[in-house]
Amino acid sequence: MNFSELFRQSLQLCKFSSDGKYLACAVDYRLVVRHFDTLQVQHVFSCLDAVQYIEWSGDSQFILCGMYKRGMVQVWSLESPDWHCKIDEGSAGLCAVTWSPDGRHILTTADFHLRITVWSLVTKSVSYIRYPKQCIKGIDFSSGGKYMALAERRDCKDHVSIFSCQAWALVRHFESETEDLAGLEWSPDARVLCVWDSCLAYKVLLYSLDGRCLARYSAYDLALGVKSLAWSPSSQFLALGSFDKKVRLLNHVTWKTVATLSHPEVIESSNAVIYKEEETRVPAAPPSVIGKAATASLYGSQSKYDVLACPVKVPTSSPTSNKANPRLGVGLLIFSHDNKYMVSRNDNMPCAVWIWDVRKISLCALLIQANPVKCVCWDPSRSRLALCTSNNKLYMWSPEGSLAVEVPVEGTFLIHNLAWHPDGDAILLIGKEQMCICFLTPTSDANVANNTSTINNTTANAADTQDDVDRQTITFESEMITHSGKDMVQGNLNGVSSNGDQGEKKS
Repeated sequence: MNFSELFRQSLQLCKFSSDGKYLACAVDYRLVVRHFDTLQVQHVFSCLDAVQYIEWSGDSQFILCGMYKRGMVQVWSLESPDWHCKIDEGSAGLCAVTWSPDGRHILTTADFHLRITVWSLVTKSVSYIRYPKQCIKGIDFSSGGKYMALAERRDCKDHVSIFSCQAWALVRHFESETEDLAGLEWSPDARVLCVWDSCLAYKVLLYSLDGRCLARYSAYDLALGVKSLAWSPSSQFLALGSFDKKVRLLNHVTWKTVATLSHPEVIESSNAVIYKEEETRVPAAPPSVIGKAATASLYGSQSKYDVLACPVKVPTSSPTSNKANPRLGVGLLIFSHDNKYMVSRNDNMPCAVWIWDVRKISLCALLIQANPVKCVCWDPSRSRLALCTSNNKLYMWSPEGSLAVEVPVEGTFLIHNLAWHPDGDAILLIGKEQMCICFLTPTSDANVANNTSTINNTTANAADTQDDVDRQTITFESEMITHSGKDMVQGNLNGVSSNGDQGEKKS
């Protein structure tokens, strides 16, 4: 493994582009784009306010920056840095923004979920979608980007609308059989739409594209229900994590339970390999090395995995019953990209990571960490798992074994979040205010290891050149769009109102 130097970032806003060529990170009001191969700064874009959200377009040609406090979105182009777009929601406010699958439309959600606005970067047209519901996952795009499913709330009832992402026309609209719809998600093959109710009722509904209810599933009544959900990449299984500390696998033919996976506090006997992290405490650093980061790091705790024999007791924590969102139930479910493994975490066992063999439908491995697990993510190209526990170590698991690696950087760097490179060749390690990259394959580029460029110098150079360049700008102003009060309140029968060619172009 090779580690890069530390780079600044804000609010953990760091993302690889879809093609893996670039790495974007927000630093206060600036957006810094680096080339992945050399980690050299390619572009520095100055935004109008502090950036609170960033997202790449599907083709990696554009990147948007959401500034929710201002109700504004700025879009930047990597191919034409002189071009940029500004979207202003005005008095409606802004609480969410996302790209459409084609990378040429932007969807913004107004405050209090009053409406969703579709902004076209090509035709500069603006369309409104009424009645969006505020829930855990109210919008989901099908694989291939052909359809968009939207959760709506009309006349105190839940509805689901399916739109075509090409013409943004309503394809199907139907009422959902839920009391309080909590979310919806397409299957990977885009044939089935899964809708689930709030945690107060265990209810999962499967709909076809034309709105027919294919199946209904409920494991029990009069108790807290679904907490997490995940489709297998092959669409053959639907995993449901519940508040009763169990995972239920449904098959795609009959939508019946194939297996129920439990998370017991004591593992009596199992064929799974149980790893436990053991920290080695070293003597305190002498006064002579205090303040010398490179030397003081040698006196930190070191970790290694020990293989335990059954029976093994899994550390648990008692949930607080007098607070909202208690740490109870299966809150994490993720399938590996090859559909061979699934990882889960029971929230009242915050230090345990359960890895299941999907082919055998049995426990494959159990990782017991010394600290609560903060982030878990699968390698997008092979069966390999990475996790972090808010310390200076990176943990990895594969069918061949597990390892713990300390990040060799100067000073204190605690890993709070992880992100895999699209090719699986590197991992982005994200701290509170810094980040670095762990390269898993050898590289011959000396610029990666010896990169010493700073953001401040690059920003100064970019600021000098910005004043001499005329920018072609597309500006969307919500207050500039003319519409009648009737159109905003009632709209049309399809639930979508459109105003075309209302943008303003400046040069």
